[in-house]
Parts: sequence; structure tokens; C-alpha cells
Amino acid sequence: MRIALIQMPVTADKRRNIETACGKIREAAGKGTDFAVLPEMFCSPYQNDCFRAYGENENGPALAALSSLAAELGIYIVGGSIPELADGNIYNTSYVYGRRGELLAKHRKVHLFDIDVAGGQRFRESDTLSPGNAVTTFKTDFGIMGLCICFDLRFEELARCMCLRGARCIFVPAAFNMTTGPAHWELLFRQRAVDNQCFTVGVSPARDETAGYVAYGNSIAVDPWGTVLCRAGGEDITLYADLDLSRLDAVRAQLPILSARRTDLYEVREK
Repeated sequence: MRIALIQMPVTADKRRNIETACGKIREAAGKGTDFAVLPEMFCSPYQNDCFRAYGENENGPALAALSSLAAELGIYIVGGSIPELADGNIYNTSYVYGRRGELLAKHRKVHLFDIDVAGGQRFRESDTLSPGNAVTTFKTDFGIMGLCICFDLRFEELARCMCLRGARCIFVPAAFNMTTGPAHWELLFRQRAVDNQCFTVGVSPARDETAGYVAYGNSIAVDPWGTVLCRAGGEDITLYADLDLSRLDAVRAQLPILSARRTDLYEVREK
């Protein structure tokens, strides 16, 4: 299963961002890609004051372009995320399209990024965005896949729910920053892969030091043993990861973490 991790620059020009994404997806398809994965907020600057202006509904230009391209190229597209306008709210939403351009899944970011790190990053998505309320998995020719967005990855319960639904790979469009990225980015992707004995794939925007929000980059793919298969720096680049899905079954056979779980004990009770 070949994955293209498209770490692309995101500018203030929405049309240009869409054209860049489509061009890179088309190039990836020419290299035998099964899944093309875009970064979080691939068509909008990652700023609260931009989300409504750059937002769209399911019939908007960014999503229409991705659906059409998936059908034309016959590949799966994990469409990073966009600001989704629905019911008077704005959601940070990832759309996944199948080989015929059909909508396979839609994940609204569940855990909003509200942080204030002393001496580091401060950002409050909840000032503008509303949270989703679903665990998201979807079926493909390669089995069940999981999907979450950025801050969602920090919550093991969400990853475990996807795993228990049968997810073989968890896709994570994300935009960690220059405070949390160096500290936790690789750690979290390796940790979730090892905990749930599945592949993890994280795709970030390329780093732009002049942006209001500076993304860490470092798009990454990790196997169920915790081995990093590929990792970028901050540059504009497309990485390719070939996932050997038999590796998942082999690791689960060697380390029976999932089958040995003691669910009879995993409950918090008052003493």
C-alpha cells in the first residue's frame, strides 16, 4: 500500500493552494500511489481570522476538486482538512474520497487545540471552531483505516477506538507548531503505532517562518513496531511510504498486546 505524504506550502491564496495540492496529487498518482494525503488546513492559513473566509461546504471548490481528481486518477485521497461551514458553525474537517470519487469518510476534529504553553505557543481553536463528536474509520481495498486530525492524536482513547474497529493505519493531517513539534511529534506517532500495533501517517504543511502560525513540518510514517519509515524536515516535499500490511499481523502475533488486554480490570472505581 503506497502512501504519498504531501507536505506542501500553504499560502494566503486559496485557489493557488488547491492547484498546488492537485498538482502534487497528480504527480503522486504517476508514481503508483494508492493513498495521497494532504496536510491539515491545506487551503487556508492556520489562523482563526481566516477560517470562516476560507471555509466551504461539501460542494465547495476544494472538495469538488479532490473528489473529481480521485475519480480521474483512481486513487484514495485523504483531503487533509478544510474549514467546513455547516449549520452556522465552522469545523476543522477532513474528507476522504475513494477511487470513484465517492465520499468515504468525513472527520470533524474532536479535540480542539486550546493551549497556552509558558514561553511557547498560545492558540485557541475554540474561539472560532466547533468540535466534532465521532470516531472515524472507513473501509478500503486494503482493509479498514482510521482518521483523526492533529490534536486528536494526543488522546489514546480515540486511537484505541479506531484500532478496536479494525483500523490498520491511522491517517493524521496535522500542523504541530515549533513548540510542541520538536517535543512530541515523533514520540506521539511512534507511541500510537506501538500502543495500537498499527501504522500511523502524519502529514503537515511545509514550514513557513513568515506565517502567523509556523507549522513544524516533519511529515512522518511509522510501522506497528514503532520504526520510522520516512520523515521530512520543514521543506516543501512529497514523501512515499510503502506499507507492508503483513507487518501488522506479524507484530500482533509476536507481541499479543491487543489480545491480552484485561478489559475486566480497565475501569476506574471508587475505593
